[in-house]
Amino acid sequence: MRRPPTRLLLLVAAVPLLVLGALPAAAHVIDADLSKLSRTEVFWTYLQLGYTHILPLGLDHILFVLSLYILEPRLRPVLWQATAFTVAHSITLGLAMYGFVRPPSSIVEPVIALSILFVAIENIVSRRLNPWRLAVVFGFGLVHGLGFASALTGLGLPRNAYFGSLISFNVGVELGQVTVILLAWALIGRWAAGKPWYHARVVVPVSAAIGLVAAFWTVQRVFFT
Repeated sequence: MRRPPTRLLLLVAAVPLLVLGALPAAAHVIDADLSKLSRTEVFWTYLQLGYTHILPLGLDHILFVLSLYILEPRLRPVLWQATAFTVAHSITLGLAMYGFVRPPSSIVEPVIALSILFVAIENIVSRRLNPWRLAVVFGFGLVHGLGFASALTGLGLPRNAYFGSLISFNVGVELGQVTVILLAWALIGRWAAGKPWYHARVVVPVSAAIGLVAAFWTVQRVFFT
């Protein structure tokens, strides 16, 4: 059996170190008076906030997206999953920001960590993408949307552009997620998709590292926050 290229093995070996060394990042800050911003300035401000909520601040969301991608490292399957995730988190983000749902973060944050752990374990035990995964991703997307809402609530939304700022934040989130997917494709999927050693030497070690971090976050968020 042909061995994977050395640079890919080095990349896979580095991923667990990067993941396990990840620490919670600083919170978002808006250094401006929202009431004095024009609609264009509001759009760009919240677009950037949405993007940075994923890259570099959203380590849990980054790991979730990577977990979705790595089992089937082609763009088309992950885009289907990303679409389901997008629709779901857009629903709960909007509902939460308009006050229709108000789940406590003490529940939302541990469930987000569990969603990462679930997908990571599924990646290890399954060698192919199951059809029902879209439904699972949609369900977890609903929870992640509540996590986005928690961050956005802390920032606040300008009254003169409430809906527009909500949309631009969501667009920024999507751009961040697409960036993660494209980087994963360029670094892993482009070279390794379809190789006979891919699952054993890429999916399993990377998913195991992600799962360990998710398990740690779950315990931390349940018992220590």
